[in-house]
Amino acid sequence: MRCPAALLTLLLVLAGCAAPTPPRPALSIEPGRLPTADLALDIPGLGPCTDNPERSLHLRSGEPLNIMVHGCFGSSGEFRSLAQVLAFHGQQSACFTYDDRAALNDSASALRRALRQLDEQGKTPRITVIGHSQGALITRRALSDLPLKETLPVGVPKELVTVSGPFAGIKAAAPCGIGWLRVATLGFMPVSCHMVTGAKWADITYSSRFIREPGGLAPQVSRHLKIDTDERNTCRRFEGSRCVESDEIFELAEQRQVAVEQDPRVKRVELQAGHVEIIGDREVAPLKLITALQAEGVIHPTPAAQRPAFQQLLARVYGDARLVSARP
Repeated sequence: MRCPAALLTLLLVLAGCAAPTPPRPALSIEPGRLPTADLALDIPGLGPCTDNPERSLHLRSGEPLNIMVHGCFGSSGEFRSLAQVLAFHGQQSACFTYDDRAALNDSASALRRALRQLDEQGKTPRITVIGHSQGALITRRALSDLPLKETLPVGVPKELVTVSGPFAGIKAAAPCGIGWLRVATLGFMPVSCHMVTGAKWADITYSSRFIREPGGLAPQVSRHLKIDTDERNTCRRFEGSRCVESDEIFELAEQRQVAVEQDPRVKRVELQAGHVEIIGDREVAPLKLITALQAEGVIHPTPAAQRPAFQQLLARVYGDARLVSARP
């Protein structure tokens, strides 16, 4: 039996990801106002927020750390500019890199393993883990109370920030979760789903156990800041005044999940922003996200005397990006 053309079209967009942004040529982070590092760590999966092949992490012991987790088609370099924003405010960062086609539980286990090693070696008083898109699913699972291959360390307090996470399952992946379609396509459906997305295909549908049973937050997580994006009528790329590439990847309904939001430690913030716009790229600086993170105490406030320098930094690290309004 042939798979209908409409089904093949769905499979082409099954990954539910924005196209990757070309990597930036810079392979280092300007120190900004960071204290001098006194610790060098080699932890699998963790490294600086650049695409530099040198992955040793240089930190100042005794200082909090922000760990950023990319979505699919992403990399550590995706967050280089946001790491510069943190450094400007005296906050150190690291990025977690993983195989974005692997099963999400495996990626979450790898993140837990990195967090355990960081707890043991990093002398860090507090860790904030920030996940975008698919990275939001991975960070939430890693900081849940569910058993995985790795145990979540209890020593260092953790905070969780998720941005544009499809906690209700990816709408485009829905056919992969329909049992009768697997039978009707004579097994073609699961093979095709795996071909397009890798092993994670079984985790991202609305009917998957990963989505239906997210578990609760682990006791060592003090709060979960859940940032959802209303991506309607957003545009990633213009040619003149005409939008040639939409920035709508996930609907709000794909991001809402009662089982995730019912914990009293969860604070939900909704922003009108595109899926790529919210974290920034060469087209736009993520002022909406920066403003929200400053309002919630994740990023330190910018002193009035430093605001001109901060604007110069944004213009420099985001290239020719538009500095759009930070108002939600």
